[in-house]
Amino acid sequence: MTEHLIVLPDRDDAERVADELRDEGFTEVRVVREALAGEDDAEDHEWAIYVREEMVGDETGPVAEGLRERFTAIAEEHDGWYDDPDGGASRRRG
Repeated sequence: MTEHLIVLPDRDDAERVADELRDEGFTEVRVVREALAGEDDAEDHEWAIYVREEMVGDETGPVAEGLRERFTAIAEEHDGWYDDPDGGASRRRG
């Protein structure tokens, strides 16, 4: 099983991407409001797409790495970032 977090600034983009991933058959896809560290204002919260995939057994293998690369590209396309909840490579916008 692998878990992933794609963080986007826009709710509509997050919902659209989540719908596309659900249509592709990922095990679990949820959109949640993500509070950024140190941000008290609700306006500063971003939208996170949590993706869990049960079919990927090796979190360090090429399939998991391919998902991380794909989710990073999706995040960058929407001015967001990818953060791997499993502690793998985090890729945040600069």
